[in-house]
Amino acid sequence: MLLALIRHGQTDWNLALLMQGRTDIPLNDAGREQALVAASALATEPWDAVVSSPLVRARETAEIIATSIGVPLGGAYDELVEQDFGVAEGTPVAELDLRWPLRDFEGKEPDHEVGPRGIRALDRIARDHAGGRVLAVAHGTLIRHTLAAISGHDARRYPRLDNASSSMVRLTDATWGVLTVGGVDVADVLPALDGPVDPARLAG
Repeated sequence: MLLALIRHGQTDWNLALLMQGRTDIPLNDAGREQALVAASALATEPWDAVVSSPLVRARETAEIIATSIGVPLGGAYDELVEQDFGVAEGTPVAELDLRWPLRDFEGKEPDHEVGPRGIRALDRIARDHAGGRVLAVAHGTLIRHTLAAISGHDARRYPRLDNASSSMVRLTDATWGVLTVGGVDVADVLPALDGPVDPARLAG
């Protein structure tokens, strides 16, 4: 099975560099255009379905892509939802280290739970679309933690993912493998994954 993890299009909170998390912010016009551009690029390959996180920015991105490339819109998977950042949601990203130097936001979903949750989402999608080629629209931090859980790296070493970028994973003999990260071959990303941690790599 081949699965593309796509970060949703831009929202006004993304544009303003606010911590977003599970706050349900819709796409802005730029985000809708990004979804159309992503669909055009993805249309060069065959796909069987588009699924998503239930949050509106992900669901709308999925709807735009599905309509644009003529692929069925599948279900919304709760396991694809973004990490919950608790009281930090709505805060300018530039203020996070000043207010929470340890990133210990009250109400935050523990970092170590995010990647395994993402893999549970992939496994559910694989069961629902056995042997298929599926586009799954989700969120930046969730995608990075999921890729990190697959590759065995620290999620903070993964590069920040652009809105509407795609990261490919493949299921082979019951094991997931990372193929690309934000459109870049994983072999080209590996040196950075083994490098120093960047604590500022948060998304939504």
